[in-house]
Amino acid sequence: MENNYYNTTSFLTLESLNLPVETAVSTFLLATLSYLVILFCNLVLILTIVLNKTLHQPMHLLLVNLPINDLLGSSAFYPQVIHQLLFDPRRMSYAACVAQAFFIHTYATGAVLILSVMAYDRYVAICCPLKYNSIMTNAHIMRLIVAVWVFNLLLVSGLFVLLLRLPRCRSLMTHSYCDNPSLLGLVCADTSINNIYGLAMVAVVQVLSHAVIIYTYLRILVACFKTNRPDTKSKAMQTCATHLAVFLLLECVGLFTIISYRINNISPILRRFIGAFAIVFPPTLNPIIYGLKTKEIRGIALHFFRKRIFRF
Repeated sequence: MENNYYNTTSFLTLESLNLPVETAVSTFLLATLSYLVILFCNLVLILTIVLNKTLHQPMHLLLVNLPINDLLGSSAFYPQVIHQLLFDPRRMSYAACVAQAFFIHTYATGAVLILSVMAYDRYVAICCPLKYNSIMTNAHIMRLIVAVWVFNLLLVSGLFVLLLRLPRCRSLMTHSYCDNPSLLGLVCADTSINNIYGLAMVAVVQVLSHAVIIYTYLRILVACFKTNRPDTKSKAMQTCATHLAVFLLLECVGLFTIISYRINNISPILRRFIGAFAIVFPPTLNPIIYGLKTKEIRGIALHFFRKRIFRF
C-alpha cells in the first residue's frame, strides 16, 4: 500500500537520525541544553525590551521581532528532534508535520525580512540623523512590522496551500524533520506549479532583501567616509559589520540548504546538518550579538538580574 496513489495515511515515517547508541544520550542532552539556552537568551532579550520604556525606540522595537521569530523557528524544530532522540519514534502525524514545516519556513523567510528592515532603520539613523525621529515614528514602525509579518505569512501560506491540494501516495519522509521539499517528495502528481512558486518566492525575498541591504550599506559606507568624527564612524561601522555578518551567515546557510535539495547525490547526513544549522545557530547567536553587544540592552538586563535574581 506504500505506493498506492490514493494512500492518505495520517501518519508519516521520518528518516532516522542514525546516531550511534553510545552518542544518543549525549546528543539528547546537548540538544536539550541548546534549546534551553535559546529559550532563555531570546526571552531575556524580549522581556528586557518590552518591560523597559527607555528601550521603546524604533531600533529596539524592530529588534524585538528577531527573537520572537527565532523562538518560532527553534520551537518548531527542537521539541520534535528532542522527542525523537529520547524515544526514537519515527512516526509523526501529517498535520503535525505540515505545521512544523510551515513554522520553519515562516522563520526562515521572516529572519531575512526582519534583518532587511533593521538595515533600513540603521540607514535612516546614520544617513539622515536629523530626520530620524520624524521618519521612524511609532506609527511608521508598526506599519513596517505588520507589513513584514503579513507579507511573510502570505508567501508561506501560498506555498502550503499549493502543497495541500495535491494527493499523497507515500508516507516515508527523506528527512528527519519536516519541510516543504520533503513533503513534496510524498506527492505522486505534477509538482511543477509548486516548484515554480517556491523558486519565485525565494527570488522575490532574495531580490528585495539584497536590494535593501546593498543600497542601505553603500549609503552608510559613503556617509561614514564623509564624516569627520572618528567615534561616529567607528560606532556605525561596528554596528553595520555585526548586522551584515548575521545577514550573510543566514544567507549562506539558506543558499546551501536550497542547493542541497537539488543535488541528488549529496549525502543525506550533510543535507540534514546544513538544514539544522540554519535553525540552530542564528537563534543562539542573535540574542548574544544584539543583546550583549548593545550597551543599553546589556546594561538594563544586568541591572535587572542584580536587582531581582542575585539580591539574596
